[in-house]
Amino acid sequence: MASLSVTVITKNEAHNIADCLCSVLFADQVVVLDSDSTDGTIEISRSMGAEVSISLDWQGFGIQKNRALDIATCEWVLSIDADERITPELAQEIQAQLAQAPVNGRSVAFAIPRLTQFCGVWIRHCGWAPDYVLRLFKRGEAHFSNDLVHEKLLLMRPDTTVVRLKNPLLHYSYPTPEHYWRKLQRYSQDWAHERHARGQTTTMSRAALAAIAAFFRSYVFRLGFLDGAMGFAVCTMQAQSAFGKYFELYYLGRQHDK
Repeated sequence: MASLSVTVITKNEAHNIADCLCSVLFADQVVVLDSDSTDGTIEISRSMGAEVSISLDWQGFGIQKNRALDIATCEWVLSIDADERITPELAQEIQAQLAQAPVNGRSVAFAIPRLTQFCGVWIRHCGWAPDYVLRLFKRGEAHFSNDLVHEKLLLMRPDTTVVRLKNPLLHYSYPTPEHYWRKLQRYSQDWAHERHARGQTTTMSRAALAAIAAFFRSYVFRLGFLDGAMGFAVCTMQAQSAFGKYFELYYLGRQHDK
């Protein structure tokens, strides 16, 4: 039977980590790489049998996930976030796929459909679903990009076949509007600073157009209206998110020009 490591990066995730780790008890190894949490995340993780390491040198989500990947020792790796849950059905599907994974030098990785909850409602449109995330792969055949935010899993072999799983990964990312705003602020700042460092600039009109386009793309073309009131809220907040990151980049450009 193929062995499986699960990797999770954390920072003050005491409210999430227990449920997250409970959902991956089927794994052979669970790695938690923490960024100096002060809320009990480390203690909870260790009490549940996870191998906990601490990294104080935060350089972004991509680098941190690669550091966690370096600690994994099993044949296969499943990377998840603290606010995500593996359902029993998905766990069974993963185990079945790994049991029959290709041999003889062939390479395969697995994309998992993610279902996200917003303020207690599962969002099934708005561009949030189906949201296939590439998270399950053979160790040594993939790594994460070094992006500060919105990191991507990069496959190292061009002949890798990506298989889509059927059962969803549950994502409890936004239990309240406050959670959304906190993430929005962090991601917008990191996104803008990363692009400013590359020399990218923007204008206020670009920020406004990004917001308008984001709303119509999500609400109309991606059928956000079918999610009712919460769908409208999600699409509106996506528009604000688009405006926020471009405005932050615009502001950094103005500061640089002074």
